[in-house]
Amino acid sequence: MKKKLFIKTYGCQMNVYDSDRMVDVLAPLGYEPTDRPDGADMVILNTCHIREKASEKVYSELGRIRLMQNDKAAEGGRMVVAVAGCVAQAEGAEIMMRAPHVDMVFGPQTYHQLPEMVVRAVRGAGGVVNTDFPVESKFDLLPEEGFRPQGPAAFLSVQEGCDKFCTFCVVPYTRGSEYSRAVSQVLAEARRLVGHGVREITLLGQNVNAFHGEGPDGKVWGLGRLIRALAEIDGLARIRYTTSHPRDMDDDLIDAHGTVPQLMPFLHLPVQSGSDRILAAMNRKHTGDDYRRLVDRLRQRQPDLALSSDFITGFPGETDQDFADTLRLITDVGFAQAYSFKYSARPGTPAASLEGRQVDEAVKDQRLQAVQQLLNAQQVAFNQTLVGRTLTVLFDRVGKHEGQLLGRSPFMQSVHADAPARLMGQIVEVAIDGAFANSLSGHVVTGETLTPAGRPVMEAHA
Repeated sequence: MKKKLFIKTYGCQMNVYDSDRMVDVLAPLGYEPTDRPDGADMVILNTCHIREKASEKVYSELGRIRLMQNDKAAEGGRMVVAVAGCVAQAEGAEIMMRAPHVDMVFGPQTYHQLPEMVVRAVRGAGGVVNTDFPVESKFDLLPEEGFRPQGPAAFLSVQEGCDKFCTFCVVPYTRGSEYSRAVSQVLAEARRLVGHGVREITLLGQNVNAFHGEGPDGKVWGLGRLIRALAEIDGLARIRYTTSHPRDMDDDLIDAHGTVPQLMPFLHLPVQSGSDRILAAMNRKHTGDDYRRLVDRLRQRQPDLALSSDFITGFPGETDQDFADTLRLITDVGFAQAYSFKYSARPGTPAASLEGRQVDEAVKDQRLQAVQQLLNAQQVAFNQTLVGRTLTVLFDRVGKHEGQLLGRSPFMQSVHADAPARLMGQIVEVAIDGAFANSLSGHVVTGETLTPAGRPVMEAHA
């Protein structure tokens, strides 16, 4: 008998990938995914610890799920409730204490053990807590077959964990130390995805450009060499990767941006601050000028490169001058899009214990608004530069209006255009005629699939 599985995914793309693989792991037990939690036989909250008040949001959701769990029991059934991901890793048994109706709590490194945990939870009297860092890699034990991508674009985790220990970040404590998958394993999964119709793959990792997997030749491969091998897979038209650290952008990866047509001209490269003093306090181990020089090198190899980044305002000890340095870096570099947040303390991180150096909340808010105003203006300006150009677009969604499709440009913007349904999952040329804050509009130039389709169609421009 088939059982219903509902997974709510919070946070990053790696959690999206992990949730998809949990579906694979639970399939042999008869679980099939559903898009509604009420009436489900199992509910998993796959959590993220990055955002402010992440834990409290999880407990609030667990309160709502408990009501559904009670309704299921009143009908003679049972709803197994689990908390997975980084909040589970960080809080472990405390979740069981605060929410005793939870059956399982497990970290992001242990979901390959889900079948065993489910059996223990269903048969046992108490809940199951599994927040260890296993000796074996989950990637070595996940089922090779069964994963079915939901569209023409897919995520593929190649690296996990972090050894950087930025003072504001919990990732090293929740995801563990840096680990890279074997190249053969990554290539095999990529070929399976392409075999199911995937045209674009985004390589994932907490520090994806720190990838150092064992190659088929027995040597350690970096991300640049892996990207070149992926580019040889017939049918894979687009490659992206996220999230990167400036310290891990080596020469080979920089060169790949200018020599691999399938590698999209878009890079998310978090800098966090423009102040050298704050960057040192964050333990980033790069300066603002280091970042500027790196961007210059990347743009020399790929002049059409669009950049995205992360910024934190109000880090402990940040002065007006430090903040001014951040605004100056943003102005100097220019970003096609970016994410910005005001600093919020994460328990257990070094920055959280900087007594007397915490910035007033009102000041954080003012600085965040100023950063976002500048970044939003840059994003709109970048989008407007694309009006009149023809870009390749991978259509992967149905638009809001009848006869409309949505897709992604090489630069990651959403693009909507009137197009026949037969172009879903195809890469086509779209002439851009409208630019908005977060998207582009255009009309289809040709309905033929482009092969290869790794670059926008370039036009002469200054």
